[in-house]
Amino acid sequence: MALDGRGFSRACLSAFLVLSGAAASAQNQNRPDESEQKLATIESLGLSAIESTRLARALDQHDYVGAEKILLPEINADPHSASAARRLDFVGSIYFLDHDYLNAVVAWKKAEAIAPLEPALRFSLAMAYIRIGRSRWARDVLSSLAVSDPKNALYPYWLGRLDYDGHLYNPAIQNFQQAIALDPSFARAYDNLGLCYYYQNDNQRAIDSYKRAIELDRSSAHPSAWPYLNLAITQQFLNQPREAEANVREAIRLDPSLPQAHFELGSILEEAGRLNEAVLALQEAARLDASYAEPHMAMARIYHKLGHESEAHAEVQTYLRLHPHSTPQ
Repeated sequence: MALDGRGFSRACLSAFLVLSGAAASAQNQNRPDESEQKLATIESLGLSAIESTRLARALDQHDYVGAEKILLPEINADPHSASAARRLDFVGSIYFLDHDYLNAVVAWKKAEAIAPLEPALRFSLAMAYIRIGRSRWARDVLSSLAVSDPKNALYPYWLGRLDYDGHLYNPAIQNFQQAIALDPSFARAYDNLGLCYYYQNDNQRAIDSYKRAIELDRSSAHPSAWPYLNLAITQQFLNQPREAEANVREAIRLDPSLPQAHFELGSILEEAGRLNEAVLALQEAARLDASYAEPHMAMARIYHKLGHESEAHAEVQTYLRLHPHSTPQ
């Protein structure tokens, strides 16, 4: 979920909107996906030369709060004008970059009351709705975009993501298949399709989908770790530990900062009886995500097997602190 700031440093003329996330695992699938949308240039905002320079400098330094402070007085000076709409579009994008998704929605809806949003911004609005937990509103926007641009694979893909999040696997499958039909090279759609098959216990189709995602993604500059992790989870479920370990280690090689991959490695190693190695993997998962409860329960289980009861008790307490409504098994 990194922001590519190269557009700012070249001339500071454009804002780029990061729409978050990578294709995700069975444990963490439905975050908004990452995509760049080139928005209005600073020159189109009608600011003075001094304010344009200040805004460009703030964006170049990723000082989003500073950029917002420059634009908001300009918007409030004439809040119902066409220039205000352009500035609201722009400041909404800055809010999104600053992870202030609620204010991004407010800005874009104010802009929409003045003039229709362009499709790229409507898509961004849908992503912001997802971020603030308004999936029904996101679905309405995405469905409208899909009608207006039926050849764009991104819209059925995201409708599929919403279906998956709601455990509506058959509609999700249909949407992912439609996205693939529109764009046969859409690796993330194959990865998500595999997750749907996995949850329907159609494991061979799940494996085939993950492998296709891996094949399509292999030549990209930054291959995703998620299809390897999802494949490993399925292989572990099918009692194929050697293949599962190889794929989860590949996921870690591609993204060493992915806590779910380290957790999965710990699970595989625990089942193989390699308990000390498993603890190391689980410790890394917990280090990478301090809010991740499950590695602590797994470590508690392993410490109990090793006879380290004080360590096991401490891990249970950490798990309960992070996951207070659960009962240890």
